[in-house]
Amino acid sequence: MLPLTSRFSSLPAAQGLYRPDSEVDSCGVAMIATLRGTPQHRIVQHALEALRNLDHRGAVGAEENTGDGTGIMVQLPDAFLREVSGLDLPPLGQYAAGIAFVPREADGRAAVLETLERVAAEEGLRLLGTREVPVTDGLVGPSAEAVRPDFVQVFLADARAERTGLELERAVFATRRRVEHATEGYFPSLSTRVMVYKGMLTPVQLDEFYPDLRDPRFASALAIVHSRFSTNTFPAWPLAHPFRTLAHNGEINTVIGNRNRVRAAEGSMATDAFGEDFSRLLPITTPGGSDSAGLDEVAELLHLSGRSLPHALMMLVPEPWENDESMDPDLRAFYEFHAALQEPWDGPAAVVFSDGTQVGARLDRNGLRPLRYWVMEDDLVILGSETGLVDVPRSEVVRTGRIAPGEIFLLDLEAGEIVPSDELKHEIATARPYATWVKEQKVALGDLPRREHITHSRSSVLRRQQTFGYTEEELRVLLAPMAAKGAEPLGAMGTDTPIAVLSDRPRLLFDYFTQMFAQVTNPPLDSLREEIVTSLGVSIGRSRNLLDATPQHARQLSLDAPVLDSDQLAQLLAVDAHPATADFHTVRLRGLYPVAGGTAALRARLEEICEEAVAAIDDGATFLVLSDRDTNQVLAPIPSLLMTSAVQHHLVRTGRRTSAALVVEAGDVREVHHAALLIGYGASAVTPYLAMESVEELVERGVVSDLSPEQAVANLAKSLSKGVLKIMSKMGISTVASYRGAQIFEAVGLSQELVDTWFPGTISRIGGIDLEVIAEEIAARHA
Repeated sequence: MLPLTSRFSSLPAAQGLYRPDSEVDSCGVAMIATLRGTPQHRIVQHALEALRNLDHRGAVGAEENTGDGTGIMVQLPDAFLREVSGLDLPPLGQYAAGIAFVPREADGRAAVLETLERVAAEEGLRLLGTREVPVTDGLVGPSAEAVRPDFVQVFLADARAERTGLELERAVFATRRRVEHATEGYFPSLSTRVMVYKGMLTPVQLDEFYPDLRDPRFASALAIVHSRFSTNTFPAWPLAHPFRTLAHNGEINTVIGNRNRVRAAEGSMATDAFGEDFSRLLPITTPGGSDSAGLDEVAELLHLSGRSLPHALMMLVPEPWENDESMDPDLRAFYEFHAALQEPWDGPAAVVFSDGTQVGARLDRNGLRPLRYWVMEDDLVILGSETGLVDVPRSEVVRTGRIAPGEIFLLDLEAGEIVPSDELKHEIATARPYATWVKEQKVALGDLPRREHITHSRSSVLRRQQTFGYTEEELRVLLAPMAAKGAEPLGAMGTDTPIAVLSDRPRLLFDYFTQMFAQVTNPPLDSLREEIVTSLGVSIGRSRNLLDATPQHARQLSLDAPVLDSDQLAQLLAVDAHPATADFHTVRLRGLYPVAGGTAALRARLEEICEEAVAAIDDGATFLVLSDRDTNQVLAPIPSLLMTSAVQHHLVRTGRRTSAALVVEAGDVREVHHAALLIGYGASAVTPYLAMESVEELVERGVVSDLSPEQAVANLAKSLSKGVLKIMSKMGISTVASYRGAQIFEAVGLSQELVDTWFPGTISRIGGIDLEVIAEEIAARHA
């Protein structure tokens, strides 16, 4: 499948320090609609005016006539299309239309249109005809012109004239997905309900480039417009907004993990909505797409599978329910239930959406991308990123307001009303007995029977400290303060330690990674003062079919924090011994290898562990514990980060990642950075058992005083969890569920081959060591 950034784009390949997969953007968005629901050309005119007034929120490069991207979504302009297409179109709702971006070369163009006709027939549709979309030549700059497609309007209908509405929309969706998978073509929209015009244009160019938009016959009852600012990136024709269901102002910080999660969930996806062969629609998220494109693709799939768009966006961009005790219990249960299906697409987000009959907006849990609205006497509604977008008489404004964090603003054009947010959310939250399902199915780890605590001898702890490279400084300067105070130690001296790749001493694999942080238009969070919007809690277990909702979807284990002590891990290991959780099953995988075998043995054992993980899941495992316990003179520990990432990505590739949770039992973890890395590469929970045993030993030696060993361990777990929250917050991420698998790190000093094999999707700009050097450093510590 051709990556989206390879279609009609000047996006360069990765080179030097540049990585195309780091593309982000920030933008301006607006919506204009009439509650009367009558298509009008003035709605389009108002929308274009608002777009021009958002010009400063977009961007241009050195060429002032090449924009980062702009576009408009409208209802299908039925009367206009009937007049200009020259086709005998069926009634509205019984045909679909859209614009295809096709290659300008004859062969590429023919391949898209021929494939469209063939695939449409296979989906039970017929191609009614095509129309060349008129555009103004010479308007865009050289960069946009060099990658400009041709624009062909296409019209489809059911071959038997039986399917209409949503049923027809699903067949059209399947057709569009299959054609885009097989060709270089791209469809900004192909729908029975809406149409999108967009491109690498500036806001003032849009209606000049597409004369259709200036035609008085071109009418709609709603319009969504968007002006794109590609932050330090390269624009592309397909990456302009709006997409098929939404336009987005903001940045999805967790997009790597979200995409991986969707990819992993594809193996369990099933629905009758698209017929028997769901696999023809895969992959759901298009390679090379932007964060907004991925959000749109998942929202569209959820919608066409049976959920409303507001429901889908409540799943994808939930409000901060975890710490809000005043929230309606039914709404809280809704969010808790859906947390087992879908982690938040986290980050600043103002999302404006429409299915053609409803149009609305959703704000992220922090409200970091504001939206304001105005309601006029004549039922005109204006919503946008700022005030003053449309020049209307102030005396005719009857209502104004702003969208609150986590709120939904919805216009139902068929009913002619603005649906109150609380009423809408209550209706969605009570559509099914989510509260009952959560109460009956979900289990808290703390409710399981406690296990007998095991204490290790000082000699045993010392031997393993040597194996994992502990230093006296780490014990006294890092672990002791965390055990004593329950918080990370403070310091302000910086570091004069060389980066790991330049060090002549064996270094932990963790040291080759650096944390990314929020920058440019993406604000970080304050984990202390904004605690209400953050959450360390996480549900773990098997995630079932994303496109369905049953009581079993809530059958998971809840954790209060991602760092577990050894006693809590013991509870998890014996989970199937408890009658209430007999259907859960935990398998421990040994992360050890014969150190004398060097690189070959390390690689072979990693591959074996990956296959053992697959076999365990196929045998019904709900939790996989990746453990490096029981090292000896022959067997050395595999770096927990290497093992975790290897298993994570192997399970994603094999479509099993959502079938079980990964829990890491690691002797090499003793810093917040270490725990954050493991969670960032897929672990749901971490047990730093040797750090905890070391803390117990520090209490016995009197280095940590006035505390019991149990309290010292609890303080260590608390400080590590709080530290993870701080790191998440620096990147503007609110929940552990979103941070899990998000890979918000760069590798500094790892070879590209190593990264591509074991840490795919990670940025590594300078190259560095390979698996052989890692094996040598393990052996040096093990000696």
